[in-house]
Amino acid sequence: MKVGKTASAFTPFRRDVREKLVPNPKARLREQVREVMRWHHYSGRTEEAYWQWIRRFIFFHAKRHPKEMGAAEVSAFLSHLTAVDEAARATQQQALNALVFLYGQVLLHPLGELPEFRRSRRPPRLPEVLAREELQRLLAATAREYQLPLRLMYGTGLRLMELVRLRVKDVDFARRQIVVRDGKGGEDRVTVLPDSLRAELQAHLEKWRLEHQRELPAGRGETSLPPEVEHKHPGAAKAWPWQYVFPAPGVSNAARGEAKPVWRRHHLQEDNLQRAVKQAAKQAGLTKNVTPHTLRHSFATHLLENGYDIRTVQDLLGHKDVKTTQIYTHVMQKPGLGVRSPLDAV
Repeated sequence: MKVGKTASAFTPFRRDVREKLVPNPKARLREQVREVMRWHHYSGRTEEAYWQWIRRFIFFHAKRHPKEMGAAEVSAFLSHLTAVDEAARATQQQALNALVFLYGQVLLHPLGELPEFRRSRRPPRLPEVLAREELQRLLAATAREYQLPLRLMYGTGLRLMELVRLRVKDVDFARRQIVVRDGKGGEDRVTVLPDSLRAELQAHLEKWRLEHQRELPAGRGETSLPPEVEHKHPGAAKAWPWQYVFPAPGVSNAARGEAKPVWRRHHLQEDNLQRAVKQAAKQAGLTKNVTPHTLRHSFATHLLENGYDIRTVQDLLGHKDVKTTQIYTHVMQKPGLGVRSPLDAV
């Protein structure tokens, strides 16, 4: 979301004697939130999600500034999400997290104990899962340039953003594994690298490595990096290990308004993959609501159907709580149980 001034136009915060961040009161609220979240190394997705909840909270209360409100107004907003919008528990919890962060870390007036509010009782929906035959049809109908990333997504259980942000250095062909850096919740984890994709993935990376070498002399061989990585690893933007596994087809100017352009190659845009999956599902004649995340759901369900224990699947998916993984047991096909419909005996 665009703001009136760049965050760099302000001194965003100072430290007091207690080493607590104090946002600059002259900055707009959006910039204060941004600077504090980036100081705490929140992901860009979390930053955007939290800001959208803060905006909804402000608009719900007729555009009053959060400084003029407090715990009572937060409770009223959370109750509205459940009573009117029928928000799921996870949705309501994210809104609460965003507002607790706003008051505690940005405004420096923690909410304390909230008045009673209506909790969401809407249970989580069962995930959409493709049968193996449906999965084959989907991948066969996928545009050629997106087949490898989507097959890798299914074969590893990666989330969409984990896939597009994957770096060359995190693909370990010798150990047959992929390291997921800073996944959901800020945690690293390891997942399996499918043997059936090793040769194709190696050929894909070799093609881009040669392209990277050709671009370097022309000043166009850099990749986009988080500011903290650039500070810690000078020159990493030009190094091959830090390049994206699935780079964007073209480069873009990362100079942010400066006179001299800085050409860098970002990762493949996630919405391109989302559209590719929708188009492939339609072409394959699938009636299910198929998204890239359906591939992750299918990965987990098929592993459980193949007899892998739930703790192993939990680790591969990066779930903190095994209860999150257990939802896949409700959608498993269980031919070993020998259950027949009574209709089949008629």
